[in-house]
Amino acid sequence: MGIYKIADLYIDIDPKYEYTKERLKDYISNDEVAPDFSVRLTRDLILQEVSYAPGLPESCYESTAIYRQICLKILEKYNGFFFHCSALSVDNQAYLFTAQSGTGKSTHTRMWREVFGDKVVMINDDKPLVRLIDGKFYVYGTPWDGKHAISNNIKVPLKAICFLHRGEENKISKVVGIDHLHDILNQTIMPKSSTSMINLLDILEKMLTDIPTYELYCNISQEAAKVSYKGMIE
Repeated sequence: MGIYKIADLYIDIDPKYEYTKERLKDYISNDEVAPDFSVRLTRDLILQEVSYAPGLPESCYESTAIYRQICLKILEKYNGFFFHCSALSVDNQAYLFTAQSGTGKSTHTRMWREVFGDKVVMINDDKPLVRLIDGKFYVYGTPWDGKHAISNNIKVPLKAICFLHRGEENKISKVVGIDHLHDILNQTIMPKSSTSMINLLDILEKMLTDIPTYELYCNISQEAAKVSYKGMIE
């Protein structure tokens, strides 16, 4: 049992497996505060994760079930949501790259690190959280950071969102964000509660209206990183 600080929230979590404890270790808090909420798993919640991806170790189901419950609670009460994307920071501004699995999000952000070096800080390579606080959007690292385990426990203001596609030619263009609402919904957790679903749609509508949104067609090259950097930052 311990108190962990994730997305500026103090969360009481009681992991049973060393796999989960190891994943959470960089987020444990020593602050003497009451938790904002607690996460306790039931057997039904574990079996729910098994139904999504059979054949994994029990420890993996514990880890994913904990994160799912955190995401649902943050959506319900703290104006935040899980976003399946690769998130990086440049000059303390967050850029999110999202696409269907296997498109090359992690490869593209790796190219950014290769080209721009220490100028780039990875927030989370797979499962960051986004929160709306006082009218502004912030991106947070989380302990759940994909197969490459690349993340930092940081908070960065959101600057831009990029929808990534494979292409032979590297080109980027600004798009109308709200036209991509369905794409975002496919990259987050859909709540069963109608109240939470309405809140999610409201948050996404504001984000896609307020935050510059781009579409990038790219190959696997450092030139692709330069093109997306120029299109979104310069």
